[in-house]
Amino acid sequence: MSGLKLFKTKDGVTEVAARLAEVEADVQGLIEANMETMLGVRILASEYSTGPVHGGRIDSLGIDENNAPVIVEYKRGTDAGVIHQGLFYMAWLVDHKDAFRRLVRDRYGAAVASCVLWSAPRLICVAGDFTRYDIHAVREHRRSIDLVRYRFFGDEHIGLETVASVTGFSVSPWAKRQRTAEEPHRRGADGAIAELAAAVDEALPGLGEDITTVHRKQYRAYQRLRNFACVCPPRRTKLLVYLKANPKHVDLVPGFTRDVTGLGHHGTGDLEVKLRTDRDLERAQDLFRLSYGAT
Repeated sequence: MSGLKLFKTKDGVTEVAARLAEVEADVQGLIEANMETMLGVRILASEYSTGPVHGGRIDSLGIDENNAPVIVEYKRGTDAGVIHQGLFYMAWLVDHKDAFRRLVRDRYGAAVASCVLWSAPRLICVAGDFTRYDIHAVREHRRSIDLVRYRFFGDEHIGLETVASVTGFSVSPWAKRQRTAEEPHRRGADGAIAELAAAVDEALPGLGEDITTVHRKQYRAYQRLRNFACVCPPRRTKLLVYLKANPKHVDLVPGFTRDVTGLGHHGTGDLEVKLRTDRDLERAQDLFRLSYGAT
């Protein structure tokens, strides 16, 4: 059971009692109405039927900010079958890609439908709680699965806590090239930036145990349900990182940080951080933590 406690501090300190939903539909309805804000997922369909032969009904079907397909399943309390149910639907999904593409095209257009990331379909299970067997089970699967525990606090607050998060897809081609560039015989600017990229790839996952990575050709995303950092492929003299931290809350430094709100770029996030040296990486650590905390 969640150990999170919420206190009201006006006129003294009063604990706000945590509770489960009265019915599962209360959780589903709230999250579906605010899915992009709460999970970083754009909704495509609710209670989506998988047809008379398969005989299933997916609670929520969506696409995330990296254009990966997402299945969301909800349970009011603890249910040992939620993971297996979700994986049952995921097997159907990867066998019916055309049906999913049509949903995306009809809702978000042909451009989004043409770049669905089929190497990284995701299952998000939202439930009142999970057992230790559930947490162990997700680590044994080769799929991307997030276990998210919810709690209502009073009538105005809901808390979401990631209990377990695993990623189940391979490294991108540019990441493989980066590892090759890190071989000892490489020297000069290319080798230095490759080493810097490797250091970033250690620093970002080190911010928390709930971080997973998504690899696209144009960027590598680090996420905790939602992206909090995107790293573009190394260039010869610099490495560009885009963060979800609000640029308006950061003292921007010319040549180091930039507000790219409304400007086209790969990845997600409106704060651009330009890394050229190890010193830049040291300066960026607080920004990494700020962005991690914002998601």
